[in-house]
Amino acid sequence: MSERASGSSAQRAREDVLGRIRAANAAAGSPPPPAVPRDYRTAGTLERGPLLDLLRDRLVDYQATVLDARADDTAPDGVAEAIRGALAEVDGPVVVPPGLPDGWVPDGTADDGQLSADELDGYAAVVTACAGACAETGTIALDGSPDQGRRAITLVPDVHVCVVRAEQVVQTVPELLARLEPTRPTTFVSGPSATSDIELQRVEGVHGPRTLVVVLVA
Repeated sequence: MSERASGSSAQRAREDVLGRIRAANAAAGSPPPPAVPRDYRTAGTLERGPLLDLLRDRLVDYQATVLDARADDTAPDGVAEAIRGALAEVDGPVVVPPGLPDGWVPDGTADDGQLSADELDGYAAVVTACAGACAETGTIALDGSPDQGRRAITLVPDVHVCVVRAEQVVQTVPELLARLEPTRPTTFVSGPSATSDIELQRVEGVHGPRTLVVVLVA
């Protein structure tokens, strides 16, 4: 079963369960649920320069590496060059989603959806685009689009290089969520995978990539 089909099935199951709960509450004469307040801030006020600076600061604070790139008529290969820099110290093959733009990683292996977790573990890095980013939380969203690929390829390799375009960056979480398709398999990334034990000793790479490199395209 594909991730999209699995997500649709889970959504239907969720609505079915909630529908039964509502019906049971109505039959028991339970009062309707209280209205959810919606007076929270839903839009940011930062201009583009400060907005990108905020995202960069948050990512660095989360121990991600940020590389700046340009993609215009004066630097048509700016993104590919930045990606080459991000992969310069990577020792091993690179896997990429099937819809990654041509030329970004010419030597990358396009994922056909058949690579197992063990096979993906043989790749040192993955390069993807993203669906959006929130500056205030330093969060990048992936939604399984062709330029991002299935979730597995961004969880198993030790290094994740993610390209974020300036126009994809918003200031607040509500703005980010409004840009996402709710039925898609969304993954939120805030820095490298990390956890800590009871003594608060930080350990990276437990649940995903140990290293996150963000190519920020202005």
